[in-house]
Amino acid sequence: MEANRRKFIKQSLTTVAGLSALTDVYPNIPASKRPKIATDRATVPPVAAGVKFSVIGLNHGHINGQTDAAIRGGGELVSFYAKEPDLADAFAKKYPQAKLARSENEILEDKAIQLVVSASIPIDRAPLGIRVMQHGKDYMVDKPGIITLKQLEDVRKVQAETKRIYSIMYSERLENRATIKAGELVKAGAIGKVIQTIGLGPHRMNIKSRPGWFFEHDQYGGILCDIGSHQFDQFLFFTGSTEATIAASQVGNVHYPQYPKFEDFGDVMLRGNGGAGYIRVDWFTPDGLNTWGDGRLTILGTDGYMELRKYTDIGGREGGNHLFVVDQKETRYIDCKDEPLVYGTQLMNDIVNRTETAMSQQHCFLATELALKAQAQAQKVPFKK
Repeated sequence: MEANRRKFIKQSLTTVAGLSALTDVYPNIPASKRPKIATDRATVPPVAAGVKFSVIGLNHGHINGQTDAAIRGGGELVSFYAKEPDLADAFAKKYPQAKLARSENEILEDKAIQLVVSASIPIDRAPLGIRVMQHGKDYMVDKPGIITLKQLEDVRKVQAETKRIYSIMYSERLENRATIKAGELVKAGAIGKVIQTIGLGPHRMNIKSRPGWFFEHDQYGGILCDIGSHQFDQFLFFTGSTEATIAASQVGNVHYPQYPKFEDFGDVMLRGNGGAGYIRVDWFTPDGLNTWGDGRLTILGTDGYMELRKYTDIGGREGGNHLFVVDQKETRYIDCKDEPLVYGTQLMNDIVNRTETAMSQQHCFLATELALKAQAQAQKVPFKK
């Protein structure tokens, strides 16, 4: 059964990769003149052997998406550990194939486990990742994967020593179908050279459902470090920047004085060696929206631009994964709901083959470094409450 499943994944990926000039993407351009959509999906083989993985830390709901990505990529979930009985019970019901470990060390010392996945409290993620790498295992962690510059220094040191993978799952790119399609089109030159990205990451508060650590700056790292990390990742990816500086950044608590250590607004201007970027993140999604946030990305190129409405289209289209492309020929809309998600497969292959197809380690750490530097130098917004 497992061999058949892998064969199906391989056939599906190959078929999709072969449709590199779909009519609905370039409806008014002759086939001979459509740009070839270069994509890594054509070279993503199924995993040669199942990667055994475990989960430690269930403090954020993102752990379900991370676990699903690993399983979808061919990983075998073996065990999990959490200090909190309620979180452990919920995870056990969702993933009954996994054994509840008696301790973190039981997982770390299990030589059969190749990968540890975590969405623990943000302050605990980097120290856990260091222990994971020191035990000879790879690590896939929820964002923010590191919340201080000192943690980043320590993680970089141990990663360089152990050569293990420290992968931060920036899900707004890696697990969003519209962003994946936009990446393929940008790579194909559909809008020329990228000049700037504008990333917007609004979120709904849902105060009653939030644990205490959510409001403590030293536990979650600040708004730019936390939800802003997605936008730094996308800026680097779409501009191709390998170096960048923070031009200006600001943060503030403008609406929740009862949580003085919490930030509900932040924005950043940055310059890279491949383009410019602007980022805005906030916790002001109103209850009238049909999802948790109207996340958007605008990509400006020399020959056109794209707008991604990732999770909803307030213009009326159902669902998410909406991509709008404007170039020198036309304006078009692409429904990306059927785009395959390949991060999990790529990561599993990287674990087996010791490659960097899912994300380079340099990119992973640079996105985090920019978020941390923006957070550290951010000025407080002067708005009156």
